[in-house]
Amino acid sequence: MTTLRTFQNEIEEIHTREVARQRLAAAALTLDPDKTHDKGKGKTVKAKTIAQDNTTNTLTTSAVRTAIEDELDSLQDLLISPATSAYVTARDLLSSTLTRNRGEVLVRLGSHPPKEALYNNLALDAIEGRRGSPITQLDLDKATSRLKEVVEDLGGVVTRLFVANEPPRSHHLVRLPPASVSQVPEVRCAVVGNVDSGKSTTLGVLSRGALDDGRGRARVGLFRHKHEVESGRTSSVGMEILGFSTSGQPVLPASQATGAGAEANPVAIGRREKLGWEEIAENSAKMISFIDLAGHERYLKITLYGMTSGAPDAVILMVGANAGLIGMSKEHLAIALALGVPVCVVISKIDMTPPNVLEETIKQVTKILKSPGCRKTPVFINSPEVAVEVSQAFAAERICPIFQVSNVTGQGLDLLRTFLNLLSSSEGDQSKFASDQPLEYSITEVWSVPYVGVVVNGILNSGSVKAGDSVLLGPDSNGGWMVTSVKSIHRKRHLVPSADAGQCVSFALKRVRRAAIRKGMVLITRTETPPRTVRQFEGQVLILYHNTTLQRNYQAMLHCGAIRQTVRIVGMDNPNGVLRTGDRATVQFEFISNPEYLKEGMKLLFREGKTKGLGVITKLL
Repeated sequence: MTTLRTFQNEIEEIHTREVARQRLAAAALTLDPDKTHDKGKGKTVKAKTIAQDNTTNTLTTSAVRTAIEDELDSLQDLLISPATSAYVTARDLLSSTLTRNRGEVLVRLGSHPPKEALYNNLALDAIEGRRGSPITQLDLDKATSRLKEVVEDLGGVVTRLFVANEPPRSHHLVRLPPASVSQVPEVRCAVVGNVDSGKSTTLGVLSRGALDDGRGRARVGLFRHKHEVESGRTSSVGMEILGFSTSGQPVLPASQATGAGAEANPVAIGRREKLGWEEIAENSAKMISFIDLAGHERYLKITLYGMTSGAPDAVILMVGANAGLIGMSKEHLAIALALGVPVCVVISKIDMTPPNVLEETIKQVTKILKSPGCRKTPVFINSPEVAVEVSQAFAAERICPIFQVSNVTGQGLDLLRTFLNLLSSSEGDQSKFASDQPLEYSITEVWSVPYVGVVVNGILNSGSVKAGDSVLLGPDSNGGWMVTSVKSIHRKRHLVPSADAGQCVSFALKRVRRAAIRKGMVLITRTETPPRTVRQFEGQVLILYHNTTLQRNYQAMLHCGAIRQTVRIVGMDNPNGVLRTGDRATVQFEFISNPEYLKEGMKLLFREGKTKGLGVITKLL
C-alpha cells in the first residue's frame, strides 16, 4: 500500500514535469518560423533556451520571499548609517524589492528569536541562534524614522506591526498603493467546517466590522437564497471579500447601521453594513476573497467543487469550540490535505464554551494535526509577532496556525486580520500561473445579465487577455470549439482593461447563448488548429477510501479544476481487476456526458458517496 504522503510527492513531481514539458512546447510554437527553418535544429535549440529561461524565472512565492529577506539583511545598517549615500542605497534596495514582490515587503529591525522558539512558546530572552543584528533602542527609533522617510520618498506607506523592548526589535509592513484595481493582489481562502461551526458568521464579522449579536445577525447578509436565511445553513458557493488599505487597515463601512427595525429585519441590516465590491476594490491595496462553502454532508459536492475550481491559496478550517472537530470537519480537512492546500484552523465560539470543554477541543485539534495522516505542526497564534512570522512561513513549511476567536466579544479577531493581511498571493507565482504562456481561462460560473448578455466568471490559469480579444470557447457536447470575443472584463465588479494569469475575473462574451456554456469549459487563444478534447484519459490514482472493491464500469464524480463530470472506469493495470482502500493503480477513465479539455499533469479527485480517490492525469487517450 502506498502512503498518501509518498503518493502526493509523486504526483507533484509528475505535475511539475508535465507543466515544464508543456511550456517547452508552447515556447516552440511561439517562435518565428522564418528564423527556425534550418531542419528544425535552430527551433529546438532556441525553444530549449526559452524553456531554460522560463525555468530560471519560475520561482515560487516562498523562494522569492527568501531571496528578498537575504537582500534586506543589509537594510538595517543603511538606515542607521549617517552617510548620505546610505539613504540613496536604502531607497534603491527597497525600490528593487518592492518591484519584485508586487509592491509589498516585510522589514525586520533588530535581533529576532528563532521561529521554533515563537512556535513553541519558549522563553525568548535566553534563546541562541537569533535572526538579524542586535540594535539599541536609540538606533531602533532612528532606523524606524529613516525607514518612514525612505518609504514616503517612494510613494508608499510603512506600518509598524510589532515592537518589543527586550531585546529591541520590530516588524514593519512596507506597501505601495496599486496603480489600478487590476493590479491589486488577491488571496483566495476557502472556508470549510462542519455545520454550525461559525463559518458564515466569522466572514460576516470580518468583512463588515460589526460584531455578532450571538443570534446569527452577522451571517444573514452572506446568504444567497431564501431557504439559507430560513435554515441558517449555507447550501451554495458564496463569495465574500475583505480589503486591506495601503496602511494595512481593513476596508470597512464608515459607520454601522443601527436604530429601530434592526431586530425586525436583520437581513436588511446585514446588507446595509456591507460595502460594495467596487468600493472595496477601489480602496484596497490587497484583497482577501473568502469562498464560503457548505458544511452539511448533503452539499459535499458543492464544497468539493469550490475547493478544486477556486484554486484557493489557503483553507480556513472552522471548528466550534463547543463541539470540537466532528462530522464533516474531518472530511474537509482530509480533502484539503489531499489537494495539498495549506490549512489554518480557527476555533470559534470561545466566549460561550466552558474552559474545560475548550481545553478538550484544543487537545483534539492538536492531536489530529500531529497524527501521521496530517503531520502538521500546530502553532497557536497568541501575539502579533507570532502572527507575522507564521504568515511568512505558512505555505512553505508544514505548520498549521490555530486561532481562537469570538465573533461576539471580538477576541482574537485582530490577530486573524493581521495574519490575513500578510498572506502572499499566488498571482505572481510563475510555478502556478504562467503569464508568458498562451491564454487559458477556466469557467466556474455562468450568468445571463439583462442588457449585457452572457457573463462568465473564472480564473486565468495562464496568459493574459484584453477587452476585445478574440478567443475560442469550448469544448461543446461534441468536442468542438466556437469563436467569440471578450466585450468587457470585470474584476470584483469593477471594469478593468485587461487581466493577467492567476486573477479571478468575469468576462462578458459576444455572440454566445447562455445554453451553450457550462461550467468546466475554457477560453483559450484563438488558433487555426483548435486543441484536442478527450473522452478517455489515463491517470495514476490512489484509493483513499472505499468500503468494498472498485471494478471496471464503476462510476464516480470527477473533480479536476473547474471540471465536474461523471466518469466510468474502463480499465486498470491491477492484476486482480479490483481496487481497495489504499491501493494504487493506473486507471483508464471515460467521461459519461461530454468531452473535456484536459492536460497531462492535472490533479484529479473523484468521489461517490464515501468513496474517495486522488490522482494525476498521465496520458490522454
